[in-house]
Amino acid sequence: MALLVRMLIAFLSAAAVADTGDFVGSAHCAQCHAAESQAWQGSHHDLAMTQPTENTVLGDFENARVEAHGVTSHFYRRDGGYFVRTDGPDGELREYRIRYTFGWYPLQQYLVEFPNGRLQALGLAWDTRHAAAGGQHWFHLYPGEAMSHRHPLHWAGREQNWNYQCAECHSTDLRRNYDAASDGYRTAYAEIDVACEACHGPGSGHLAWAEASEAERARDPMLGLVARLGDDAAAWQVDETSGRPYRSQARTDHTEIETCARCHSRRGQIWDHYRHGEPLAQAHRLALLEDGLYFPDGQIKDEVFVYGSFVQSRMYHAGVTCTDCHDAHSLRLRRDGNALCTSCHLADRYDGPQHHHHPGGSTGAACTACHMPQRVYMVNDWRADHSFRVPRPDLSVKLGTPNACNGCHAEQTPQWAADAVAAWYLHSAHRGPHFGEALHAAASGAADAADRLLAVAGDAGQPAIVRATAVDLLRERQNSAHLLTVRRLLSDEDPLVRSAGVRFLEVADVRTQVDLAWPLLDDPVRLVRLEAARVLAPLLRQRLPEQLRKTLTTAVEEYAASLAVTAERPESQLSLGLLAVAVGDAAQAEQAYRKALRLDTAFVPAYVNLADLYRTLGREKDGEATLRAGIGGVPQDATLPHALGLLLVRDKRLPEALPMLALAADLAPGQPRYAFVYALALEGAGENEKALAVLRAAGERHPGNPEIRDALERLGSL
Repeated sequence: MALLVRMLIAFLSAAAVADTGDFVGSAHCAQCHAAESQAWQGSHHDLAMTQPTENTVLGDFENARVEAHGVTSHFYRRDGGYFVRTDGPDGELREYRIRYTFGWYPLQQYLVEFPNGRLQALGLAWDTRHAAAGGQHWFHLYPGEAMSHRHPLHWAGREQNWNYQCAECHSTDLRRNYDAASDGYRTAYAEIDVACEACHGPGSGHLAWAEASEAERARDPMLGLVARLGDDAAAWQVDETSGRPYRSQARTDHTEIETCARCHSRRGQIWDHYRHGEPLAQAHRLALLEDGLYFPDGQIKDEVFVYGSFVQSRMYHAGVTCTDCHDAHSLRLRRDGNALCTSCHLADRYDGPQHHHHPGGSTGAACTACHMPQRVYMVNDWRADHSFRVPRPDLSVKLGTPNACNGCHAEQTPQWAADAVAAWYLHSAHRGPHFGEALHAAASGAADAADRLLAVAGDAGQPAIVRATAVDLLRERQNSAHLLTVRRLLSDEDPLVRSAGVRFLEVADVRTQVDLAWPLLDDPVRLVRLEAARVLAPLLRQRLPEQLRKTLTTAVEEYAASLAVTAERPESQLSLGLLAVAVGDAAQAEQAYRKALRLDTAFVPAYVNLADLYRTLGREKDGEATLRAGIGGVPQDATLPHALGLLLVRDKRLPEALPMLALAADLAPGQPRYAFVYALALEGAGENEKALAVLRAAGERHPGNPEIRDALERLGSL
């Protein structure tokens, strides 16, 4: 049996999940907590997922026909059930029974069950808003895509699978029960929706506490609960000197916020056994401020589900919690409009034209208009940015980021908005340097990007998610001098920063890795331990003292188990393959890469890594065949022709390599490396003038790129 498989089986066999009690159901909770139960009933948590009935199906199933992407879908009722006739995974029209409703407002989706236990979310959804607000009609969730059954976002595909993508946050006590052999599921849950124990944890201990004697109850400050949420001891007050709000007691516990963050964040699952009350990073990996998810200044871009923006805010760092603004059970805001904000911030200071410079009662006078600008997702679902930032049109001028001012005054320029804000607030402290300038410098390839990133990473006054992002971006530009800062970050109090620091060590020398990463194999937070295990895994191929080998093996077993949690995903199989390579298990690596391609034939990284594995094994012909198969299946991806071009160069087949490298450079003009390599190949073929033309064009697109700049100087002097 392959080494990695043996390690994983050993770990899973030995792992013991602490017993935290049994789930008892919301009906038991309601017996004592009637007010909370009543507030929860009818909430979006309660209605997150339901059986389809007259009362829960909001869409038009009265023989409605909807045309989208060249397919006419038919929604109808029969024999007490709800059905749709639409294109299936092979593109053929078929009848499907609606198994569940999914969501409530402003849209409702519908789930279809496939034979292997998969639940799939239809791409057509019902707009549940009132007709006067533009609702009460069917619409497609991806109106701008050229959708067919082959598209990765087609409703019957892997990306629209409820079991993996949605279930953990729409049900209580979810067990996905993925079966790798059949690529299917036997998913189960305690309750179909987001019920009491989804947040409070299993309730059997609390029931036992309630039934115990008064003396026994007095001895248990946790009240039999797995986790205590809320903080009744703290209150918000106003400082008489500054006029600013402050907490009467500093927040020392993040349990409530991280409980919400488990679902209200863009994150990946790293552990199957979530324990209520534990930090998010024990079971999930929070997405950082990645390009595509956030703008360089940290504003929301793609759907990131609140938490990643909230932890950037001054409000978070001042001690604000989710339930300061939202009722925990009904989920409604505690007050309407500006009254919510002025429950802490002085109305006579902030809720007037002297502050917001707009007519009273106008859209621009709303606190959220400036400090929580919204973006729309899923066609009609407006989500507010929870970073509570001060509008920075000056950053829009510098970085091209959006700002709240031009969100309303679209006919004006960012410079107009920046001038207006500067005139209103003459001495504002909010127009100084911003971390977004460093992140933008990295994205644009600026020559001073590394220095800027290093300064942000080492600034303890910046939010942890920002500092971790800076460290990750710094990895691509690292040098030995950066280690002085990274060494400090490895003992940072925030696990996001520590884990990013460990990732930075990935390309460091072995001695540095051992000295700096080894102590973090015992980090109290799983996310950090997993990164340390991944970086140090190649040491298992070396001769180690027995005790050190045992310690590292245990850590690598935990990392392998974390990847097995999401074994249905090609990305996890890719990571299992990389781990197998690290520990010297080539057979297991090949198996994992091939499994990734069986799960998703368009998963480009698996083609590239499989071909690279074949290279290390001396099987270049197999690598070439793998890359050519990938190019045939994913013709618009630049990575594959680039990799094939490099393979052909190594094989001294330069005339064949040039078209592949040219194709990669054309497909990805935003990747300066591809143009640089293509130019070098042209130079090697004696086509210096053509190489110079390629470099000049790339230099115009990426003026700060050092590789292109140096190559231009060298070739131009020949």
